[in-house]
Amino acid sequence: MINRLEVGPRMSEMAVHNGTIYLAGQVANDPTADIQSQTTQVLAAVDALLARVGSDKSKILMAQIFLPDLGDFAGMNEVWDAWVVPGQTPPRATVQAALAKPAWKIEVVVTAAV
Repeated sequence: MINRLEVGPRMSEMAVHNGTIYLAGQVANDPTADIQSQTTQVLAAVDALLARVGSDKSKILMAQIFLPDLGDFAGMNEVWDAWVVPGQTPPRATVQAALAKPAWKIEVVVTAAV
């Protein structure tokens, strides 16, 4: 069985199947903020979504990070490094990519275990 949460006409915010959680790309609520603040907002959204299905950041299986400007890599990593659980850091990819809204400085896609 697939359990989808916050289902919209175009996408769901999250799907859970066979003990695996798939999150849609998470972006900042305040796109006018700097990279550290946008990263903090995105990671808080990841925390909240995982908590809704009984999981947390220590159970992340893979993270994909999209940055339009690789000049933001260090600022993003500063927040990321403070957020991840020591000894439980997930595999991760960070790539440069244009995002749907030019003001977004980061988008994160996460797959996690329940």
